[in-house]
Amino acid sequence: MKRNSLDEIYQMYVMDIYRYLRSLCGDHHAAEDLMQETFYRAYLYIEDCKEEKIKPWLFRVAYNAFVDYRRKEGRSLVQSEEFFKQLAHPDTTESTLLRQERWEEIWVSVAELPDNQRHALLLHDFHGLSYREASDIMNVGLSQYKILIFRARQKLREAERRRNEDE
Repeated sequence: MKRNSLDEIYQMYVMDIYRYLRSLCGDHHAAEDLMQETFYRAYLYIEDCKEEKIKPWLFRVAYNAFVDYRRKEGRSLVQSEEFFKQLAHPDTTESTLLRQERWEEIWVSVAELPDNQRHALLLHDFHGLSYREASDIMNVGLSQYKILIFRARQKLREAERRRNEDE
């Protein structure tokens, strides 16, 4: 693959990679930084990638960048996000607030999943990768991947049921 085609690849997959990283780390700014790191690494190693496998390869690069980020994060002090959540937003309307609350509920449910189940769910259900591609990215067998995604979906349904009972 040629280096000059990276611009085309970037345009095609930038939003998918961003959403994947955003869902993994839960932080907009960290996701942007990780996305930048992903495409920087892709630029360096683009010749090693087969053209028909570019999307799964980019997700693997993104996942590896996320793992590196988590390792570094474990060695540093993390500040609380509560300050930013308390700031007023000028565009807040009832529908925006309801939508935001719903996404936060979903995010909490997804974040409570074990890491492997969360990654399995995000790769297939949120980013549209096939089971085979996602299992390759996670370095697990296809049957193990199917078990992970089944259990993740089962836990999300259970969390939704509990939430509906509480309301």
